[in-house]
Amino acid sequence: MKTKRLTVSQATIEYLKNQYVERDGEEHRFFAGCLGIFGHGNVAGIGQALHQNPDFPFYVARNEQGMVHTAAAYAKVKNRLQTFVCTSSIGPGATNMITGAAAATINRIPVLLIPGDIFATRQVAPVLQQLEAAHTQDISVNDAFKPVSKYWDRINRPEQLITALPEVMRVLTSPAETGAVTLSLPQDVQAEAYDFPEEMFKKRVWYIGRPMPDRGLLEKAISVIKNSKRPLIISGGGAIYSGATDVLKRMVNTTGIPVAETFAGKGSLDYDEPQNLGAVGVTGTPGAIAMAKEADVVIGIGTRYSDFTTISKSAFQDPNVQFININITEFDSFKHGALPLVGDAKAILEVMERELSQFRVATDYREKVTGYNKSWDSFVSEIYEQKNEVPAFQGEVIGAVNTFSDASDIVVCAAGSLPGDLHKLWRTRDPKGFHLEYGYSCMGYEIAGGLGAKMARPNSEVYVMVGDGSYLMMSQEIVTSIQEKQKLTIILLNNNGYSSIGSLSSSLGSEGFGTYYRYRNEETQQLDGGLLPIDYAANASSMGAHVITAGTIKEFNEALIKAKSIETTTLIYIEVDRKKAVPGFAWWDVAVAEVSEKNAVKDSLETYRENKKSQKYYL
Repeated sequence: MKTKRLTVSQATIEYLKNQYVERDGEEHRFFAGCLGIFGHGNVAGIGQALHQNPDFPFYVARNEQGMVHTAAAYAKVKNRLQTFVCTSSIGPGATNMITGAAAATINRIPVLLIPGDIFATRQVAPVLQQLEAAHTQDISVNDAFKPVSKYWDRINRPEQLITALPEVMRVLTSPAETGAVTLSLPQDVQAEAYDFPEEMFKKRVWYIGRPMPDRGLLEKAISVIKNSKRPLIISGGGAIYSGATDVLKRMVNTTGIPVAETFAGKGSLDYDEPQNLGAVGVTGTPGAIAMAKEADVVIGIGTRYSDFTTISKSAFQDPNVQFININITEFDSFKHGALPLVGDAKAILEVMERELSQFRVATDYREKVTGYNKSWDSFVSEIYEQKNEVPAFQGEVIGAVNTFSDASDIVVCAAGSLPGDLHKLWRTRDPKGFHLEYGYSCMGYEIAGGLGAKMARPNSEVYVMVGDGSYLMMSQEIVTSIQEKQKLTIILLNNNGYSSIGSLSSSLGSEGFGTYYRYRNEETQQLDGGLLPIDYAANASSMGAHVITAGTIKEFNEALIKAKSIETTTLIYIEVDRKKAVPGFAWWDVAVAEVSEKNAVKDSLETYRENKKSQKYYL
């Protein structure tokens, strides 16, 4: 057997750059390159290997968590068919990636993490940044990745790489099993040489198939739909990842079955399709909420049924409601006692489209759905109407961006009050135009995620919408966007604190406690003094962004026009009215204190107990 003498790091990069994926006859490299920050735990190993492989591009990030978000956002836009490697040093560099790993795994997005690790020889111990444990020497901070990784391994001997790397790729390219994969590389092993078999480095193509469920189950599901009176589709991210949006449109246009969309599934249909009820669940539209309540058959496509989707298990009130779950993941397909159709959404819907070609919902049911679609669009138009008040209303800021942007552009968001408003209001015109990280709702995702989206689709304008709280958590990847000439348009809405959780706090009787950016009051000893003088414009400018400040919606519109003509990352700053909100139409199960001296809390508890009565077990 012919061999090739390489270090472990060199072999890793050589292997990864020869991995390809193919779906529906289209083939391309799986890895677009590597994002990283070097330290003593990876600079002489992975760093050296990347240096001698310029055909495997390396991108310097500014925050380890941020680079994982960038990789995940890139993979999301690419329908999980391409991603990045993320490398860090040991210790804090590694653990900074854990939050990003959790977000990727929860959202079922492939990202490969290669953190440095402590010396395998153990002679140099405790090495700088090493966690010591009295009960074992076989542990490091990298063990903390295990709960948030779909596959985890540590390479203590060079030859272990030969069997580990195929497992890494098996998980990353599996639509059912994908998520964060962690390959821990001790810093001494990274630089160790070994005679690896040449066969290992040949081009390998991983075929992404379109598996089908048991035929009998599929026939039974079709029969259930044919006998339904009030069917409803809940379209999740899996519908988009599988490329099922065209067949979904044809099927629902023919049958009249309405569609409600999760955060990840928004864009499954264009906003003006008559069967599109819009957002589902806690942040849902009145039509989606009403139709879910009376649905007798719920067809989930690529959704994991989060509490936001199910309104904390209270959305579906028909006593005999049946669930049919189309999902590539067996775990998700069985939720709610469903008839499980484990397989590819596009392939399954193509069969359903043929089998349901003669099925039609009742005329009054179809008209009801169409009426909800039109009435909601009229409501959105009212929100989008520009009144030019100061401070501005968040809803009209969203409207200005939505109206100005092109169909092929992408809006990115993740946390705060913006996601709920965007979920309800944004008029989608492209399956990839709405990019929300809401499985983990990770503050700080927005700018890093926007960078990944831009790298994945460079010809699209990427509008990153972020609140001041999330911006302060992680804005450093502005620098990376400048470095790589990946232009972002960042819309920074300042509401002086944590508006979303402040509103929730107020609704629970706690008066928004601890959610404002204010000085401590010397008399009350609470954080209810004057507002903090944070200069967000100066901060963004210091990182190289072009900054435009808008005081009114009229000025904001002018800023959007100007920003589009600027070739570098541009931040538009605008203050918004924290107390003026887009209305919500459903509750969310957040427990209320059972004992309190405040009447507002007592009143909230009574409302909470009343809402709890609507919760169900779907067995």
